Amino acid sequence: MNKLTGAEIVIECLKEQGVDTVFGYPGGTILNIYDALYKHQDEITHILTSHEQGAAHAADGYARATGKVGVCMATSGPGATNLVTGIATACMDSIPVVAITCNVAVSLLGRDSFQEIDIAGITMPITKYNFIVKDITKLADTIRRAFTIAQTGRPGPVLIDITKDVTANSCDYEYKAPEPIERQNSTITEEDMEKALYLIRNAKKPFIFAGGGAVIADAADELKSFAHKIQAPVADSLMGKGAFDGTDELYTGMVGMHGTKTSNFGITECDLLIVVGARFSDRVTGNAAKFAPNAKILQFDVDPAEIDKNVKTYASVIGDVKTILKKLNARLDPVNHDEWLAHIDRMKDMYPLRYDKNLLTGPYVVEQIYELTQGDAVITTEVGQHQMWAAQFYKYKHPRTFVTSGGLGTMGYGLGAALGAKMGCKDKVVINIAGDGCFRMNMNEIATATRYNIPVIQVVLNNHVLGMVRQWQTLFYGKRYSHTVLNDAVDFVKVAEGMGAKAYRVTSKEEFMPVLKEAIGLNIPVVIDCQIHCDDKVFPMVSPGAPIQDAFDENDLKI
Repeated sequence: MNKLTGAEIVIECLKEQGVDTVFGYPGGTILNIYDALYKHQDEITHILTSHEQGAAHAADGYARATGKVGVCMATSGPGATNLVTGIATACMDSIPVVAITCNVAVSLLGRDSFQEIDIAGITMPITKYNFIVKDITKLADTIRRAFTIAQTGRPGPVLIDITKDVTANSCDYEYKAPEPIERQNSTITEEDMEKALYLIRNAKKPFIFAGGGAVIADAADELKSFAHKIQAPVADSLMGKGAFDGTDELYTGMVGMHGTKTSNFGITECDLLIVVGARFSDRVTGNAAKFAPNAKILQFDVDPAEIDKNVKTYASVIGDVKTILKKLNARLDPVNHDEWLAHIDRMKDMYPLRYDKNLLTGPYVVEQIYELTQGDAVITTEVGQHQMWAAQFYKYKHPRTFVTSGGLGTMGYGLGAALGAKMGCKDKVVINIAGDGCFRMNMNEIATATRYNIPVIQVVLNNHVLGMVRQWQTLFYGKRYSHTVLNDAVDFVKVAEGMGAKAYRVTSKEEFMPVLKEAIGLNIPVVIDCQIHCDDKVFPMVSPGAPIQDAFDENDLKI
């Protein structure tokens, strides 16, 4: 048993948990931890981001791309509060992140001391759990517990706030191996399983809807076997991308506000909707009272709080969805739904995703990225039109290859997330797709990429407007473009070059593929500024508050 300072205990506990990379920004109260980190830089890589929000997003992207816990660090006061948006992003999408902050000494707490803030109180609604450590003897076990909580059941972010005197004090430390993370299976009952089996066996028009929980549970293999065994079409949510192979014949595309007509109409017509790890977000259901009106809804989810929260279910099984699907597959015989699948295929032919093939557009850029990477890249995005195009036109064959802010919709998320994803998946091509509005929010993280030579490719779909907001203003606000035009003097190529990156401007569709090939081959940070039209829109679309069967596209608007 060794006597270590609190700061050294933090580092040893991170090593216990297998942490190899942390993202952060130092400051006064966390200096002792950074001093200890300096002594262990050959064991833990620290990435100094340009802003603490970038550190939180990088930890989140690392977690999504690898399935491991992402770790970020910040000092007290503004350092800690700058993590808040990133913590909330991780919370909304159930991402295991441990955020470590430090605070003023115990004797200074509650006195409005310099850079003192109640970060535990601030983050309480947006963390799975949080701690403030005022006693060094409790530090090691608190850190271990935080990692366990972040990963158990439905994952989520955990914050540990440590007072500065705890990082300086000393106590005995003894190594402990991490607790194994058990899958939540005790809540899977035979009664629920029997009811599920009965519904599946008796369905004539079953439809599967896969959400982020299927990705988190690593249930892709089981989901594929299940879908083919019961011969059911499969749609996904934004968070569910990659849980089911986007090139599979049973795949129908995304569901919801910008989902395919085939998915939206199929779910409306089905008689059994099997929901695997999805929470019925309002962007998925549209008018929840009219969602899947002809179906009995069977929901599989690890979190009992999600059952009947947004949409009333007919039956449910609570527990780890990988285990649930594995148990179902073992007890189901293959069934034939040829007529139903033929109907779905006819809808696919009738309602393909369309765009103008003659111009440089967002969909064209995304399709070209797919053609070159063949679905093997990690795609991160910001939030807006480009995000929807990335979801619609790139075929995600594997889980953890689409990294995006779904629940919170955080503009400025993607570039930091791309850095984290690349640090976790060094053998993968990592491409962040952004709009110009999002890119300018956290484009300072290009400087982080160049400082460490993290070879991410930043593609900016630059329409000189806040595209998604403008789309709503066009369709629902009489074309009153209130504060959505960004047609100013900012030159992203010069900005990127000023931060040390290679940069290109693309103005025609013929230019894009050669530039992308060169960017991937260079293996350095690259920014590609693609000039697209300000009035390009994302279709199909469902008007806010309307049922998803009311999806429309540009052809419907001409009628």
